[in-house]
Amino acid sequence: MIIVAITGASGPIMGIRLVEELLKGGESVGVVVSRSARQIIEYEVLEQRTPYTGMAALLARRCPGLLISGLAEYNDKDFFVPMASGSSRFDAVVVIPCSMKTLSAIVHGYADTLVCRTCDVALKENRQCIIVPRETPMNRIQIENLYRAARAGVNILPPVPGFYTRPRTIDDVVDFIVGKTLNLLGRSHDLFPPWDPGQEDKPS
Repeated sequence: MIIVAITGASGPIMGIRLVEELLKGGESVGVVVSRSARQIIEYEVLEQRTPYTGMAALLARRCPGLLISGLAEYNDKDFFVPMASGSSRFDAVVVIPCSMKTLSAIVHGYADTLVCRTCDVALKENRQCIIVPRETPMNRIQIENLYRAARAGVNILPPVPGFYTRPRTIDDVVDFIVGKTLNLLGRSHDLFPPWDPGQEDKPS
């Protein structure tokens, strides 16, 4: 199982798209959405047309026909769930987007939410922990926290677009970040082609 945590920063669509792609690939996915992230989803993704009532309902609206049998959503304050313990076997946790508050909690071991506890478990059990920090510009405290995270073994993937893929829409930019995340997870995807500057000159 891969845990996808969506925290209170701009860009929850990146986490939602990651969940969609993982499910399309047949993965089991555990989702944790923080309280602040729920509000941002309602504002940025749902455009205040409907309230956020859970990831399954959101995916049903976005991707009719998507198989969600491998999806489980957990409350950010519930510690009586498998990934709150090192005895559970999840493969990786991805915090996408990762707020600066969540980053600070992770690097200081302040596991007061399920998101931070899951990251804590991943690090102590030597499992993959990926964060997609969403803030710009960053102050010295935030930069130092990223440095601490890297030293602790966290994979840091800033949501920086790759213009060599020639993105034309916001969806293209989001898919690039999601594709880079899938690359780190070792999962295949077709969200953008691998870099090959000579490809355009080759016969089809």
